[in-house]
This record gives sequence, C-alpha cells and structure tokens, in this order.
Amino acid sequence: MKDYCKPDFAKLAAGEREFKVFDEDLIGHTPTIAITPVADGRVGAFEANSEKTWRMAEKVYNLISENVVLPDGRPVRVVVAPEIVYGARSGAIAQAAFARENVCANIWVARSWCYSDELMSACQGIGSSEWQQAAWGLNATDRPGAVWLKAFCAAMDEKKKPIFSIYSPEIEDEEGPICDFVSERLLRFARCATAVGYIRGKNYLSIGGVSMGIIGSDLRRNALLDIFGLGSASFDMCGFNTRLNVKFYDDDEVRRAFEWMKASFKFDFGQGERPLPPDELLMQSCRLGVIVKDLMRGNANLASRNVEWAQGYNALVAGTQGQRQWTDGHPNFDTAESVLNSLFDWNGFRSAMTVATENDSKNGIGMAIANILSGGMSQLFADIRTNWTAESIKKASGVDVSGICPRGIIDKRNSGAAALEYAVDLYEICGMPKSTPIQKLMAKLRENPDLQEKAIKAIKENTTYMAAALTYFPGDGLSSHFRSPGGLPMTAYRYNMVGEMVTCSVVEGETVGLPKNVGDMISERTDPTWPESAWAPRDMTSFEYMNEIGPNHDGNSLGLIGADFITFNSMLRIPVDMHNISKEDIFRPTLWSRFGGDDYRACEFLGSVYG
Repeated sequence: MKDYCKPDFAKLAAGEREFKVFDEDLIGHTPTIAITPVADGRVGAFEANSEKTWRMAEKVYNLISENVVLPDGRPVRVVVAPEIVYGARSGAIAQAAFARENVCANIWVARSWCYSDELMSACQGIGSSEWQQAAWGLNATDRPGAVWLKAFCAAMDEKKKPIFSIYSPEIEDEEGPICDFVSERLLRFARCATAVGYIRGKNYLSIGGVSMGIIGSDLRRNALLDIFGLGSASFDMCGFNTRLNVKFYDDDEVRRAFEWMKASFKFDFGQGERPLPPDELLMQSCRLGVIVKDLMRGNANLASRNVEWAQGYNALVAGTQGQRQWTDGHPNFDTAESVLNSLFDWNGFRSAMTVATENDSKNGIGMAIANILSGGMSQLFADIRTNWTAESIKKASGVDVSGICPRGIIDKRNSGAAALEYAVDLYEICGMPKSTPIQKLMAKLRENPDLQEKAIKAIKENTTYMAAALTYFPGDGLSSHFRSPGGLPMTAYRYNMVGEMVTCSVVEGETVGLPKNVGDMISERTDPTWPESAWAPRDMTSFEYMNEIGPNHDGNSLGLIGADFITFNSMLRIPVDMHNISKEDIFRPTLWSRFGGDDYRACEFLGSVYG
C-alpha cells in the first residue's frame, strides 16, 4: 500500500532553518466550537423535526459567530455537524468531522426527544475528554426537548462528563430570536470555552526568577500544565543582559518606540543626580520593552543574525522578575510592562500583550484569561496596597467621604505596570453606558479607528512617566502615573495555590472617584509616581476583601466578568474560594448539582482536565 503521508526526508534534510511567519503571532490551538443538532430518528418524527432543528442550530451559529471573539478581535471559529445526529453512525460521522476540525467545545441543540445515552455512549465525549460540553433543549414545542435534555445530562453525569444544561425558565418563541436567558448562557459558555481552548498549548514565559521572595513568582510548571494546559519556559536575566550588550534587538523599532514615547507623554525625570541621563533612561526602557516583546512572540527581522534567538517562546503571557537583582543596577521594566499590557504602542492600536510584574505567574495567568473573557480588554496588574475605611480617610484628611465609599476602598497601585487604558473612562469615550458588557465596548472600540485615536489621545494626556524612587529602584526606571476615573465597573481576580491545589478568587466592584485632596493624600502615603486606582468591592467592605484575598497582588478587568470567571473555572475544575456573584448568574455543569453545589467536592471528584 502506498504511503501518501510519507514526507520527502532528503528534501527536508537539505533545507535550511528559517523563521516561519504565520498570520497570527501566537502559534497553537485555534479555538473551534462545534454545534451538534440532534433529533428523534424514527421515520416521520425525524422529518417532522428536521427543519426546525436546523433553524435552532443556525441561530446558535449566528449568535456565537457574531459575538464571541479571540483576543485580537477575530471571531471564534464555529463548525456544524454534517447532519443531524440521531443514532450511533450519524454520531460517529459528527465525531470524525469534529476531530478533523480541531474542536475544543461542543453545543448540542434539540427540540425533540432522541436516544440520549445511546448517542453519547456511541460517539461522544464528544470525541476528546477535554472538550467542553453544553446542551440546549428548547422549551417551546409539542416535542419533549426538556425530556431529552434532562435524560442526556443525567447520562453525562453518570459517565463523569461535565455538561452545561441550557433551558429557558419561560416558554420560548421558536419563531423569534433566541431568548435573553438562553442567549446569555450560550454566549457565556462559548466565551469561556474559547478561553480554555485558546490558552491550551501556549506558554508562560518566566523572564528571570523569583522577585523579592514573592511566592507568586515561583513558577509551578506542573500546575500550569495540568490545570490550565499551559506550557512554561524560563529565560534567565543574564540572557536578557546579553541581548542588551550585543544589541540583539531591532534598532529601528527601538528608535521608533523612543521617538513615539518622547512625543506622546509627559515626563518627570526626577531631581538631583540620577543613574542615567533622561534620554538614555527612556531609550533603555524602550529597549527592555522591545526585547520582552521579541522573547514572547519572536521577531522575523532578527532571524538573519541568529535564527534560534529570533524564534521567541510563543508566550501567551510573560512575567519579568525585575526586583531586586536586576533593578539594583538596571532600569526597571515599568515602561515595558505598561505599554505591552496596553491596547496600543508605537505601531498603533493592537492586541494587549499580558506581562506580569515581579514575575507573578499566578496573577499573569488570571490576566491572560480575563483578557480573553473580556473580548480583548487590557488588564490592570496591581498591589492590593492599602485598605482605607471612610473613617480612616476622614481622620487623615479631614474630608468625609462616607457618601462616596461607605464601605471603604482598596488603594490599588504597583510601580508603573498598569495598562494605560485605566487612565481614562472608555465607556464615556465610546459613548456607552456603564452597564454595557465589556465585550460590546471592546467590539465597538476595535472596529472604530476614530474612537481608538480619541482614546489614545486622552490616555496620553492623562499619563505622566515619572522617574523611579531610587530607594526601591537604584538602577532607576520610568513608571506610568495616572489616577483612574471613578465609577468604572471593574472585576478583581486572583489565582492561588494551596499545596498542589489551585483556587480562584473573583470579586466585582467599581472604581471610586475621590476628591483630589484625598487622592493626593493617599498617593503621598504610598508612592506618587505610580498609577493608582481606588476600588470598592460590591456588597462587602474593603477590609473584608483585604482580609480574605490571598496574596499581595490581584488582576483587574474593566467590566463585570465575575460570572464568566466562575463558569471558566468550573470548566477546568478549579474551585472558587471567594466571590460576590449572585446565585442566578452562576452557571456550572449539572454535575455540580449532584454535589449540592459544592464547588470543592465537584472539582476534587472530577480531577484536572489535563493532569
């Protein structure tokens, strides 16, 4: 038999190594969501249900294709079974098609009864045990869609295959659009499954090691792989120094970055004798940013010098050690982190690149996930710096702020690493109410160059890069300084490790606009050169948040994405240890109900997806 797949090994051996260029700068799994329509296979019953079943599938296809995107704005890929599944053979046909299409999630849709356990037993997980599963049974018809849904979910539970059940509490209008309850759950499932699929097989790049003894900097390779499906790579700081010394970076890009930074922002280079003159400090900060970008994603322009070095590490997210060994003698990474984390740079509007301060991988992975769940919104890395009650503020400043923040605030700031979008009110710039889902805001911003320019202009006007405090950073640096506007909906989150177990905390709230003299007082108490965001959690005091959250860092996303985080974590069997999401917004697989809703027991029973 002829082997049609055998490559020409002689030709391959004669070829030279090169830098392969792809449409996307991150190589790996492209999330693909499958839709599987099912129906009663009996003659007559099948024909009676076929057209309306396909219409259900088409509505789901359109809903997801038009509303769920990858971090760079491309729509998630959606495929549909070649035919309605009604038995073992048609199920196997769907399975084979989906395996070829590299599916990572599947949504079953049905308006009628079909032989649920037989379909699932014959061909489904569907396919891989790693695929996320959901099922929508229509609550509208003369056919028992709900009966199928409950029977199917029971079969999945018995076989330890978690599945998200979608069923409207009200009778649906089959002729109209998908009702709000169902569409919200379909989109939440699709967003979260997209995030699961997107991070799989990519890398966390650890640039340096542990920063100042922070446990979050300790790269837990097995946990990243077994829990998140994320690889890891380490690049020592001496290698970074080598790239600086031998000038292994694109000098033209560094020059463009320098000129753009100098023309775009206000600067305060500090007083007295400094380690570097202003222009050299800015130039070196730009070199750091360009090198971090090259290490994360690779750079074809460098391949002629050293093709191995040019490849980079295919990093979805990176972290920079910085303190102390690096920053004792070199400028810090504040400029690099603030710009890379943002939605624009010297090349214009683009996708945010997640970079965690102090190499905090547990914060970095949360930021990368939130970036996907939010439709590509940049993320704010922060210290959970200080809890201020209204009483403490009045005592320190003489100003009564109990009407503004009766439950207190958290002072969130951390050197200069915060994404620059948090310097402005993007809702106001885009002309959208604060209740707008962040995914819709991002869609509008991404498709409108005029709004992008308006946002970038406002950010530049509200941001000053300030010289580092030499007490903390003897090698100097430039920190982005701004004060976040009040009233912005913002979700805080954090991944924690307890022994070998990963947990997640997620709390929704909003930023608080303090009177200027109060903001100045708080700023002077900490560090006035750093970006600052006053934030109040919803339905809890700031002290309760400070007291219950795990470490000293958290990630923050514009918009309220806490419910998405809970759904995402259930997909990867990560228990949520702290949240303030209302019960009606919690969407987990049906198997959780078999454990009385106990997140910890359900996750322990299932074990990790990849481990």
